[in-house]
Amino acid sequence: MRYTEQDMIQGCIRNERFFQEMLYRKYFASMMTLCMRHACDQDTATQILNNGFLKIFKKLDTFSQKGSLESWIRSIIYNCISDYYRSQSKQIRFLDLADKESSLDESVLHQLYFEDIIQLVDDLPPATQSVFMLYAIEGYNHREIGERLNISEGTSKWHLSAARKQLKELIEKNYKTAYNAS
Repeated sequence: MRYTEQDMIQGCIRNERFFQEMLYRKYFASMMTLCMRHACDQDTATQILNNGFLKIFKKLDTFSQKGSLESWIRSIIYNCISDYYRSQSKQIRFLDLADKESSLDESVLHQLYFEDIIQLVDDLPPATQSVFMLYAIEGYNHREIGERLNISEGTSKWHLSAARKQLKELIEKNYKTAYNAS
């Protein structure tokens, strides 16, 4: 028998394991890819993904048919990624982005949310993004990053420097005028 998306949603709301497994399997690959892009290790990604699906099953009755189910699920998983890193790190280590050469004001940085920064990190090249996430979010040092990614410590430092430079530019481009206007 073929079930519609609505059948699946209603079954999950009724807490029926068959439909929960169906929903999980349908969106597992795309949501795991999202988690892996930010987690850099499969155990952490799986933990975030499973916590996300638990929230999805608990909140599915609030899903509005106005948007797509996949977009709704993606936003919950994305919030779980943010929640995970917020709980793991008291302070993100990379927010020393304002310097003498930059017109970026410290007050702009303080108004940005973790989610804003992570969305900007998504725009970084993959290798630079990986180093940045490992250093700034997960707290690894350059030696450990080098070992994990099979690169030298110097290369890791270069990628971190490039990430900071590109993030400064992205923040200046995307947020400076918005915060100066308010």
